[in-house]
Amino acid sequence: MRFCMIFTLLAFVTTSAWAQGVGFGYKLRPSFRTQITPLNDGIYEVKALGSSAPVNYWCGIGDYAIRTLGLSNSQRIYIYRAYEPGVRTVQFSFSPPPGGETSSGYSITVRKVGANMSAASAQNYCFDNFIDMGI
Repeated sequence: MRFCMIFTLLAFVTTSAWAQGVGFGYKLRPSFRTQITPLNDGIYEVKALGSSAPVNYWCGIGDYAIRTLGLSNSQRIYIYRAYEPGVRTVQFSFSPPPGGETSSGYSITVRKVGANMSAASAQNYCFDNFIDMGI
């Protein structure tokens, strides 16, 4: 009986560690994937530390807006300066950028100034398995 309990506990611990290692667990702190730098005039720069997929940038700024700044879930987040491949950054603001197309859409692009979504929608990308799987 003691052997069965020890074997079961060992199997559970090993399986849990393996699942985290291959990425089946949710990452609740996306700050490990992005670096947020506040700039002047309410602009925030998001730098990708892992994947440079658009969902990574939206996740970073959405989580930062809600959990760090305490903004409402419905707060709109706008791309102020589009993705820069060399430095892998995107600049966001909470007010529409001058001259940007700010119509709502379903795209998660980071290459179009004025593209926007709510803070809650952006934060929801933090729980997408796309990021966790490292694809």
